[in-house]
Amino acid sequence: MFLLVIVVLLLIAVVVAWRHGSVAREQQRLADARAEAQRWYERLGGQVMNLHGDDPAARQALADAGERYNAAGGQLQQATSVRQFELARESALEGLAYVRAARMAMGLDPGPELPALAGAAGAGQLTSQREVTVQGQHYKAGPQPAPDMPYYYPGGQVQGRPVPAGWYSTPVWKTALGAGAGVLGGMLIFDALFSPGFGDMGYQEGFADGFAAGDNDISGNDASGAGDFGGGDWGGDFGGGDFGGGDFGGGDF
Repeated sequence: MFLLVIVVLLLIAVVVAWRHGSVAREQQRLADARAEAQRWYERLGGQVMNLHGDDPAARQALADAGERYNAAGGQLQQATSVRQFELARESALEGLAYVRAARMAMGLDPGPELPALAGAAGAGQLTSQREVTVQGQHYKAGPQPAPDMPYYYPGGQVQGRPVPAGWYSTPVWKTALGAGAGVLGGMLIFDALFSPGFGDMGYQEGFADGFAAGDNDISGNDASGAGDFGGGDWGGDFGGGDFGGGDFGGGDF
């Protein structure tokens, strides 16, 4: 009987020690996630406060970086879990991606490479300039900023489709995040710009699969919507589409 009591007490001690260890490990994970997010947030803040550009592309990229800085700050204040701190970190990294773009537009060294954005996985990046006409409007995108391409996008998923990093004539991803006719117009633009059949474009593994999932049928550089847009199943394309890890122009990019 005495031996049984000893065994039970030992088991209780083991369980208590394991629980204490589990709590300590979780607290350490939380502290590490908080410190990691804070580190990138502070780095972004330093860049946003100290960089100023007269070039329209640089100004726009810095404005977007500032928006991500504010978003990351709000997320940090409210974060209580590892996942929430990870989202704040992603927002800060998105902001730093815009800072790098602004620095390149200003002719400055962009600085060290950043960790890969979770929301940009498989989106790739543009390697050549592309121009299309969609529903009577002209759109351009390319790997370098230009007076008529002042909007940078670090790459991500929009309505379930990969949109590569690059400079754009208009922030078409915001149109595609809307509803109704705006979504359809945005999807037509993406199909026209990013269809692998429209010329040389570099993309990471997974871009082609993501594009093919759209069931599109656009057959030329003029995606007017009158004849080239075939009977693809668009119903399934409009439901998903997190805009990668943050809310681009919001937080889940």
